[in-house]
Amino acid sequence: MSNIHDVAVAARVSATTVSRYLNNRIELPAETASRIDAAIKALDYRPNALAKRLSLGRSEAIGLVTSEIANPFFAELAAAVEAEATLRGYDVFMISTGGKREREVATLRRLKDRQVDGLIIMTNEPDDGTLAAALSPYRNVVLIDEDIPGVEVPKIFVENRDGALCATRHLIEKGHRAIAHIGGPATLMSAMERLDGFHAGMGERGLAIPSEYLRQGDYSPEFGFQAMSELLSLKERPTAVFAGSDYIAIGAIQAIRAKGLSAPADVSIVGFDDMPFADFLAPALTTIRQPTPDLGREGFRALLSLIEGDTSIGVKRLPVTLVERQSVAPPRC
Repeated sequence: MSNIHDVAVAARVSATTVSRYLNNRIELPAETASRIDAAIKALDYRPNALAKRLSLGRSEAIGLVTSEIANPFFAELAAAVEAEATLRGYDVFMISTGGKREREVATLRRLKDRQVDGLIIMTNEPDDGTLAAALSPYRNVVLIDEDIPGVEVPKIFVENRDGALCATRHLIEKGHRAIAHIGGPATLMSAMERLDGFHAGMGERGLAIPSEYLRQGDYSPEFGFQAMSELLSLKERPTAVFAGSDYIAIGAIQAIRAKGLSAPADVSIVGFDDMPFADFLAPALTTIRQPTPDLGREGFRALLSLIEGDTSIGVKRLPVTLVERQSVAPPRC
């Protein structure tokens, strides 16, 4: 494969002259330019795209670090980031860390060697300061969906509190008063905001929340099953549950069935996310829809603005909506 030095020899000029000509940084006599063009054609020379980008100070590539690519929510987010990046001529190096902190830190080190122009981070685990420290050397970083305390960068989130408030109001409007909440990790931003929205919704109607009605753990079906099983074992079990994620809701519905009960006849459920499978569950899940593709698109646009020198972007919140399906009904008398 021919290189720039081969072109320079054939055209009887220096390699620097060829490089500056190809990058439109020099105006040459017509005869010299013709010799270079002829040499490029005869040698079938193709400039190294990455080298050209780096010569301009950019790689036109970004790193995308996600926790769980197998999770439909993160997969949809990643697809939206990649689609928007492709439209803008950027490549995406995507790495899934499986939610493991040590893998997230190792991934950041590897991406630094790839000379990416910036990073988009999607994590779903509370940070103890390790991830924030690992991100400190990076200039262009955007967080999507979850916060990392101590990292002052552009952040694209959804209205978690408003969504939880809407879900709680919906259950109350259907006649429920004994409402429990099964949420995500206690120190994770989304889980804290959704819990706050739940408290606000119950407080509006002066409804008490027994401490045993509050359960927090992983955003997983396994935790949803465990927490719902415990709630159903209470002497006064709840008639409805606001689940902090659709995955938690799946586990909760499985636990209801395992007890010989059904949703929504015995317990109503509202989730949060509106994952693609929500409409195919039995019952179809009433849930809070996150604008997942918009999160991805806005995340890349924020990063591109940062790369181009706009440091004015702070925290942006996207609205959520309630999607009513069949998992909520009035409580039995």
